[in-house]
Amino acid sequence: LHIRTHHHHHHRFLSFSLEHTCINTTTTNCPPMFRQLSREVIRRGTSSGSISAISSARTATGARWASSLHWADIPMGPPDAIIGLTEAYKEDTFEQKVNVGVGAYRSDEGKPYVLPCVREAETILMGQDLDHEYSGIAGDPEFVKLALGFAYGEDSKPLTEGRVAGVQALSGTGGLRVFGETLARHGHKRIYLPNPTWGNHIPIFKNAGLEVHKYRYYDTENSDLDYDGFVADVKDIPEGSCVLFHACAHNPTGMDPTIDQWAELSQIVKDKKLLPFFDCAYQGFASGNAPQDAAAIRLFVEEGHNLALIQSFSKNFGLYGQRVGALSVVTANEDEKAAVESQLKITIRPMYSNPPRHGARIVKTILSDPRLTTDFIDQCKGMADRINDMRSKLRGTLEEVGSTHSWEHITRQIGMFAYSGLQKDQVMALRENHHIYCTLDGRISMAGGNLKKI
Repeated sequence: LHIRTHHHHHHRFLSFSLEHTCINTTTTNCPPMFRQLSREVIRRGTSSGSISAISSARTATGARWASSLHWADIPMGPPDAIIGLTEAYKEDTFEQKVNVGVGAYRSDEGKPYVLPCVREAETILMGQDLDHEYSGIAGDPEFVKLALGFAYGEDSKPLTEGRVAGVQALSGTGGLRVFGETLARHGHKRIYLPNPTWGNHIPIFKNAGLEVHKYRYYDTENSDLDYDGFVADVKDIPEGSCVLFHACAHNPTGMDPTIDQWAELSQIVKDKKLLPFFDCAYQGFASGNAPQDAAAIRLFVEEGHNLALIQSFSKNFGLYGQRVGALSVVTANEDEKAAVESQLKITIRPMYSNPPRHGARIVKTILSDPRLTTDFIDQCKGMADRINDMRSKLRGTLEEVGSTHSWEHITRQIGMFAYSGLQKDQVMALRENHHIYCTLDGRISMAGGNLKKI
């Protein structure tokens, strides 16, 4: 089909090469798009407007056909377990359905909750006429300083001596990836994770170029910490390796070592010359007491470990979508600190260049103001207390209705999740028969439930 048209006193020629012979607009082997184009040419003639419309349609069709040359053989990836769970929940039309799969705090009405101190900080920021220029590669230095003080303690010796390398991170996930890639570039081949652990840990470190190994952590049969297995496996980790610990509120089990057990583990790690890497996603949110939730980190620092730490401010500050975090490494001296910091920035620059600013500004505004910090502590404790109330209510209700199974572990666990001990078939029965949605490993988000639906 060749069309000639006059437009702005110039001759323009548009040519459509049909891969199928279209004798007329009713030919069965003519693609529907070209049957439509043929009708449009006959109906509308060859005005410039007609040609523009036809040209646009042809371009869209050509783009669709061309893309198949590159993407036709790409297989469909498996759905994310949590996202798929949420989608199934949304499609359920039962009025009293319950979603306790997603790790985000909800009010007792099941609504997202914004801390009042966060709202106040946002109001303060709105009045400061701030710009939206790029942050530095390492982020906001004042935010990083406050974040490290929050975790290590203001009087922490490495902080006062200026030997902690720190950068702003894209919450916990981004910081884990940055540190994983930095490890892989500087001689580390593997990392050791608890079994079980947060599901995303494994692909993060594999994609960073590390071999992922596991150490025993949880006794499924007795719904308890497998401390003996934990100790035995850490003792078997090759000297000099990196081992990841959950600082508090272990995800998914909610079972943490006692402070005495952490002290014993600290000595084993020191004897084996291991690099401890703490993932701290729930400080203040686990127990309602931020220093208590950082006790393991502070113990290891006091005992001389040059540890690494990733902090997330998603859960405790409720800043899930702002992606606020801090990655830090305790070093031996200021020169070593500068070198480590430079390598972290080398990892960050080609990955995402620099971090976003708004969430870090919120945290900085709160932690730099004594009154707002006090408000945050109180409000964070309120969330933790409500979760503990949910735990007690769930256990008590199960016992009241006559369950002969022991649910003691629900109230001994800490943090956002309860590791119920339910098997996959039981989880599916809950979902299909009772409209209760949790992950297939039986992990229940206590923060996502409410007292009305216990």
